Amino acid sequence: MLSYKKFKDIDIDNIFFDSLKLDYKEFEDWFVKKSDKFALVHSTVPGTIDGFLYLKIEDEAHEDIVPKLPKKQRIKLGTFKIDAHGTRLGERFIKKSLDFAIHSNIDELYITIFEKHAPLINLIQKYGFISHGTKIGPNGIEQVFIKKLSRYSADILKNYPNVDCSKNKFVLSIYPQWHTRLFPDSILNNENPQDIIQDVSHTNSIHKIYMCNMGGVEDLKRGDILCIYRTSDGGGPAHYRSVITTICTVEEISSIYAYKSEDEFIDKNVSYSVFDKTELSNLYRTKRFPKIIKFLYNTSMVKKINRKHLIENLNILSNYWGFFQLTNDHFNAITNAGQINERYFINKT
Repeated sequence: MLSYKKFKDIDIDNIFFDSLKLDYKEFEDWFVKKSDKFALVHSTVPGTIDGFLYLKIEDEAHEDIVPKLPKKQRIKLGTFKIDAHGTRLGERFIKKSLDFAIHSNIDELYITIFEKHAPLINLIQKYGFISHGTKIGPNGIEQVFIKKLSRYSADILKNYPNVDCSKNKFVLSIYPQWHTRLFPDSILNNENPQDIIQDVSHTNSIHKIYMCNMGGVEDLKRGDILCIYRTSDGGGPAHYRSVITTICTVEEISSIYAYKSEDEFIDKNVSYSVFDKTELSNLYRTKRFPKIIKFLYNTSMVKKINRKHLIENLNILSNYWGFFQLTNDHFNAITNAGQINERYFINKT
């Protein structure tokens, strides 16, 4: 469970914090002073902690960092620790941090990390944090890493969560039962931007895998943009219940026939797939959905756009709603109607 808690409601005596107490002599005093502040906490089992992150909005210069950081607004990723059992937990904290920065209208994030924490350094660098310098303090020398959301990278991971609008755009439909597993925060009710930051989705990871047999998806390219279209849940006519909910970026397209064995197929895809091991095993044997799409989850619509609105207001027409390409104008109309923060988009025309 991922949740926001006040420091005073978090057990500082939990063994999770022992290493932080060793790294930072002042940790316990600092923790107590933050009594009414909120932190992001992850617990796999009640009473345990396996992830912790404190996000702080700053507007100050940092003379103790070399090279020094001039005065400006930044998000500090403070006291970031994960006891990782895989890669998803770290990703979820990264996504929360970046969403928080975008919705706070702040371009720059930074973090200080001791060099010994190599896995955490590798994680943040994967998503675009670059080495800035060092910070020398009473606890030793920490490495300083910065990410500027306005800094463009051709690498879609380093560019994350930004969406490069110069790429081709498509609508990809997903059945409700699988959509809920992939995007449980993408509900039909209208949401305000803070809801997107504060959801407690247990599957709010950056990478997703979906399998299908729709014609044309095999021609998708890395960097292409997907508007995820959740088909009707049966609660009413598709005209009203089928909705575009989410914006994603294609990572890779592969075929089930490229795998040498069932075990190889499951090992490669189970971590981020909408399907569990039993379902994947069945899919491998039947080859029912041979096309595999791996994509990045960039952002959700604040306002979901149903088929009625797409047709009658945005003039988006298709003989087949499973998969089809969008024009730039139609994509812009969708994101505008969905009230997505413009800071997610680059090269938008």
